[in-house]
Amino acid sequence: MLAIEQLRSWGLPLEVPGQIIAELSTNAITHGRVPGRDFKLALTVTRETLLIEVTDTRGDRIPEIRDTGRGLVLVEALADRWGVREGPVPSKVVWAELSLTRSLPRRSDIPLGEPAGGC
Repeated sequence: MLAIEQLRSWGLPLEVPGQIIAELSTNAITHGRVPGRDFKLALTVTRETLLIEVTDTRGDRIPEIRDTGRGLVLVEALADRWGVREGPVPSKVVWAELSLTRSLPRRSDIPLGEPAGGC
C-alpha cells in the first residue's frame, strides 16, 4: 500500500496508522462509494501529529459507531482524536489524528469487547 510506504519513508510507526488507514478506507469503499467516483486519502505529518484524512463522495452518509461492525470502534480506540467534516460538495472527510510525541498503542493492546462501528 502506498500509504504504508509513505509512513515508512517518514520514519513513522506503521501498525497503528496502517490500521486506521485500512479502516477508514474500507468504510469509504463500503459506505461512501458512488459508482464512477473514488475516495481520496491524504496524510499530513507535523513534528507532533499525523493527520489521516479520507474523503468520499457520500456527504449525506455521516459515519457513526453502531452495534454492527468494528471499524470506527478501532479508529476511536487507536486515534487520539477523530471526526467528520464537510468536504467539497457532495463529499465528506473522515479524519483521525495520532500524536507522534507519545508511544502509540499496539493493536493487541486495544480491548475490542462487543463488535460495533461502520458508517
